[in-house]
Amino acid sequence: MNQKDFFSGKNVLVTGGAGSIGKELVKHLMNTGARTIRVLDTNETGLFDLAHELNANLVGDPRLRFLLGDITDQNRLITAMENVQVVFHAAALKHVPVCEYNPFEAAKINVMGTQNCIDAARRSHVQKFVFISTDKAVSPFSVMGATKLVAERLVLASNIFSKDTAFSCVRFGNVLNSRGSVVPVFKSQILQGGPVTVTDPAMTRFFMTLSQAVRLILTCAEESRGDEVYVLKMPAMRILDLARAMIAYMHATYETPADIAIECVGIRPGEKLFEELISTDEIGRLEDRGQYFTLSRTPLRAEPKIGFSYASNRADLLTVDEIVGLLQEISV
Repeated sequence: MNQKDFFSGKNVLVTGGAGSIGKELVKHLMNTGARTIRVLDTNETGLFDLAHELNANLVGDPRLRFLLGDITDQNRLITAMENVQVVFHAAALKHVPVCEYNPFEAAKINVMGTQNCIDAARRSHVQKFVFISTDKAVSPFSVMGATKLVAERLVLASNIFSKDTAFSCVRFGNVLNSRGSVVPVFKSQILQGGPVTVTDPAMTRFFMTLSQAVRLILTCAEESRGDEVYVLKMPAMRILDLARAMIAYMHATYETPADIAIECVGIRPGEKLFEELISTDEIGRLEDRGQYFTLSRTPLRAEPKIGFSYASNRADLLTVDEIVGLLQEISV
C-alpha cells in the first residue's frame, strides 16, 4: 500500500501543526488522499500564516481545518480527535535552555500534554498515533530530553492497554533550517557581519532535512503496528564545521564577507557535547530496515552488542564542503 492509498478517505490531526515539522507534514498530507487535515496549535498567528500560505494556491481548500487549542486542554483534544483515524503528535516545548529554566512547564506540555493526546486518541479509537521524539531522549541530561523520554515511554506503553490504536514514535536528530534551530541563527549573525557564536568546538549533532523528517513520519504511520520507535540513519557534523560551511555558503550565495569571525561562547544549560540516537541499552531491541532502524519495547536479541551506541561523536562526520552541498540542497 502506498501513502496515498493509506491516507485515502482518512481524517488526520497534526498537533503542533504551525511548527516547522508540523507545517511540512501538513503540506505533504495535502498530496495524499486524506479526507480532512486538522491542524492544532496554540500559535494563532502561526495558524493564520499557514492558512494563508496554503490557500495562496488552494483557495478555501475544504480539507483543511485550523484548530486553535492547547494539548493541556483534554476537552479540546477530544473534540479535535472526533472521527480522526491518524494523529501526528508534534506539539512540544523543544528549546533546551528554555526547558531548563521552566521545568514544570516542560513537564506539563511534553509529558502531561502527551498523555492527554494518548487518552483522547484511545477515546476516539484512532487507528494510528505517531509521536515525534528527539535524540535528546536518549541518556537524557536536559529537562527537555527527560520529558521526551517519559513521553516516549507513555506512548509505547499505551499499546498494552489499547486494542484499537497503534502507538509509535519517531526519533529525530536536529532538523536543518527548522524554526529556532542553529542555521537561521548563524544566517542572521552572518548577515549582521558576525561573529558567529559556537558553543564548543568539539560539539557534534545529528542532522536531517525537513523532507527527510516528514518522509520518516509518514513511513511510520503507514508501516507501524504499534510499539516501535523509528530512527532514521542520518549524518552527523561538528557545529564548528557547520558554522564554517554557513560562512562559505552565505559568501557565495549572498555575497557576505568571507572572513566572518567565529566565537566560542560555551555550552548552554542542559546541552551535551554529543547526542545519541540509540543507546547501548537499546541495541537488543534494534532492527535494521535499510534507511532506518526500528526499536521495539520487547527484546529482539538475547545478547546486546557491548560498547555500541549510535552517537554523533562516533559517527562519520560530514566535511565542510559536504555541509555546504546540503545547505545548497535545502536553499537556506
